[in-house]
Amino acid sequence: MALSVLSASAAEPVSVPSGQPVTLAEVLLDEAPGKAGETWARFRFLAPEIARETGSVSYEAAAPDMDHLCETLAVPYLAGRGLTAARVVISLSDRMVPFGAQDPAATQFFEAYRPEAAGCMWEAF
Repeated sequence: MALSVLSASAAEPVSVPSGQPVTLAEVLLDEAPGKAGETWARFRFLAPEIARETGSVSYEAAAPDMDHLCETLAVPYLAGRGLTAARVVISLSDRMVPFGAQDPAATQFFEAYRPEAAGCMWEAF
């Protein structure tokens, strides 16, 4: 699996519907699992307020944030760089976890979308 890391400016929090602080940590481009030639763009965000023990934002509150991030950040990011992807994966994590690594203490939420001209269509994982 080829993996490309694109620069992500994480200096400023991104505004989301829940109001929680969310920052873009990294953007990864890789080949879809089991689908040669299909690129997935993974937008990984830090969202400390989703932490199980100390956070104040549930999955139900964070789900609209992920929809919003796909439509307002991920799709324009790809278009602005001339990139295309079959799927966009938005992930929120309460702490930075290396891609592919497991951290049982971390809280992470993931959603996958099919980018379209009209926005992002949610795709079941």
